[in-house]
Amino acid sequence: MSPETPPMLVFAHRGASAAAPENTLRAIRRAIDMGADWIEIDVQQVQNTLVVFHDDTLERTTNGRGPLAARTLTELRSLDAGDGERIPLLSEVLDLIDARVGLNIELKGPDVAGPVVALVRGLLQQRPAWRERLLLSSFDVAQTEHAACDRDGWKLGILFEERADAAMERAIALGADSLHVSREMLSPALLAAAHRAGLAVYVYTVNTAEDLARCLALGVDGVFSDVPDRALALRNSYANTHAGARAP
Repeated sequence: MSPETPPMLVFAHRGASAAAPENTLRAIRRAIDMGADWIEIDVQQVQNTLVVFHDDTLERTTNGRGPLAARTLTELRSLDAGDGERIPLLSEVLDLIDARVGLNIELKGPDVAGPVVALVRGLLQQRPAWRERLLLSSFDVAQTEHAACDRDGWKLGILFEERADAAMERAIALGADSLHVSREMLSPALLAAAHRAGLAVYVYTVNTAEDLARCLALGVDGVFSDVPDRALALRNSYANTHAGARAP
């Protein structure tokens, strides 16, 4: 990493999800306190309200059961999402972060891109400090196409699990800013091709010291991690070691 190379960004995956219940306000506060550069959350729509939740069903992360979509918003907000936390609204997350760090909103569930884009557009008009601190991403082609339309101040990321060539073509066609790739699919060739196309490469989900060291050595632009404190510590150690190596 040269002196001119930006440091590897650390995205707190669903907040500091190894230290607090994922996708909750507590996890987000912990990530901010740890010094994460960005927070990553998952957003779905229930009764015309944007909620922060990953799964289609409730069992894994709450004391509820059944499909998320089968519950009313009031019912969802009454559930325990871990350690007494509630399922947050996207508006609550935005108020908590207040543009102190970046926010990556992963679009989950059907037809969520439209309301998220509308909210983001209004937010940027009212609170310009958020400009360039919002990143919309999705695995879903239709969602990313919607999020790409008439962009003004937010970033766009393309998530993919297979067919890196098709994902890169889509990213270039949509004018995306980044490719979000699994650690298993990361390779020097993919990284080089993305950089030639002007795309940042963010890698998910990177938790072990070994995987974090590999990402640092390859020069990826960012990682999503459940343990952002570990990622930040290794990034700082790597930067200090290599700065020392360059010293006369």
